[in-house]
Amino acid sequence: MLLIKNVKLVDALGERGPVDVLIGEGRILSLHGGKAETVMDGRGLYLAPGFVDLHAHLREPGQEVKEELSTGLLAAVRGGYTDIVSMPNTSPPVDTPEAVRALRKKAQALGLARLHPAAALTQAQEGKALTEAGLLKEAGASLLTDDGHTNEDAGILAAGLLQASPLGLPVAVHAEDASLRRGGVMNDGPLADLLGLPGNPPEAEVARIARDLEVLRYALRRSPKRPHLHIQHLSTKRGLELLREAKRAGLPVTAEATPHHLTLTEEALRSFDPLFKVAPPLRTPEDVEALIEGLLDGTLDAIATDHAPHTQAEKEMDLLRAPFGIPSLEVAFPLLYTELHLKQGFPLSRLVELFTDGPRKVLGLKPLHLEEGAEASLVLLDPKERPVNPKAFASKARFSPWTGWVLGGWPVLTLVEGRAVYQALA
Repeated sequence: MLLIKNVKLVDALGERGPVDVLIGEGRILSLHGGKAETVMDGRGLYLAPGFVDLHAHLREPGQEVKEELSTGLLAAVRGGYTDIVSMPNTSPPVDTPEAVRALRKKAQALGLARLHPAAALTQAQEGKALTEAGLLKEAGASLLTDDGHTNEDAGILAAGLLQASPLGLPVAVHAEDASLRRGGVMNDGPLADLLGLPGNPPEAEVARIARDLEVLRYALRRSPKRPHLHIQHLSTKRGLELLREAKRAGLPVTAEATPHHLTLTEEALRSFDPLFKVAPPLRTPEDVEALIEGLLDGTLDAIATDHAPHTQAEKEMDLLRAPFGIPSLEVAFPLLYTELHLKQGFPLSRLVELFTDGPRKVLGLKPLHLEEGAEASLVLLDPKERPVNPKAFASKARFSPWTGWVLGGWPVLTLVEGRAVYQALA
């Protein structure tokens, strides 16, 4: 039994408390205290449902030099995450039931965050032949995606949506037209021209979102079950407008935004530092403002990290040769708690919802609210500020574009079904 005294509660239903939360048998037993072997002072802290990440690259199998399940899932619980969706663009790709089962088995043995592997939509992620959606779902796949690769063949995407829809599996897409993106390493525009860097235009994302929404319309018309399209790492104002129009029309589409697209802009590339090289690229302040508005009005459903670890040597290459991506599992919530909630007045309950009920809904999971009888997969958050120190990351990728930023809202205790999987408190 664990008793957390005088703690404030925050979830999608709002803020309340302070209360005394009694936890035992994997559940919240009481919000009015009780006897427990372990008593913790929660004064000044927030208790929230555990976070769910829809989009993390844990690099296993085959890319363990960058990350592996043990380090990635430890980074996750340090970031307050109790549930993680791992991307399938590994070596080899996760495109068979055996690969899904192997990941789940290893993650369960580690006993950290719960793993919900995504499986490839097409065999070897080549965009040609579909994987066996039914067998993958049976093995434990949470969604289907060729993330890291754009589905250039609209017919294959349509067939994938039709195959996945009766199974209740979302199909997630990396919405980027490769023929428009070409070799772009930053947002295409006047700044890219000034810096002499190849640009990746916003139209590459917008054109693919527009096409994929039409493919969804087709699948919706042809399928007796509603297909579910999920747009990954949406980054542009115009892409958001298309999403908003689609939702108003009743299309079954969801979308996520990332911490880096909400807190950084193309201006960071003036440094020519590959730390800021991501795909899709960092956009303009106008795009960032639009994304935040989309989070507030419900157009965007979730915040997902796109945690993308690489080796230090890779990220120290020049900007043209360095890989895309940054690690963010351990800083995602403190970053947005500080930059959106504290500095811009973004409602804390809505922010928590975007880390919890929002992604849970995408995955077809029930909401998790702080009430008696609820599953005790929880995170305790400390508003005290401290600087970002990537040298202390559990992830193998110990670099960050936010190094030195002073943030509050750090997770200090993460529970999975009442079991402490991370604790920073003495």
